[in-house]
Amino acid sequence: MKNGYEKLTRLREKHNFSYQDMADFLKISKCYYWQLEHKKRRLYYDMAKKIAAIFNLKPDDIFLETHDL
Repeated sequence: MKNGYEKLTRLREKHNFSYQDMADFLKISKCYYWQLEHKKRRLYYDMAKKIAAIFNLKPDDIFLETHDL
């Protein structure tokens, strides 16, 4: 099973974005973003929409868990 946080990490790395880059895009601190990506802080839908918009995706494209066979 792949979770959204793994997808988010892969997307961020694929686009060569650092934690600081993502934090700047979202207008939050780097620490806050790191906590979101590492499931140390709850991710609310509004923030999920903002993160998805950075990658021109919908929140479900990133955060909806899929089951691999």
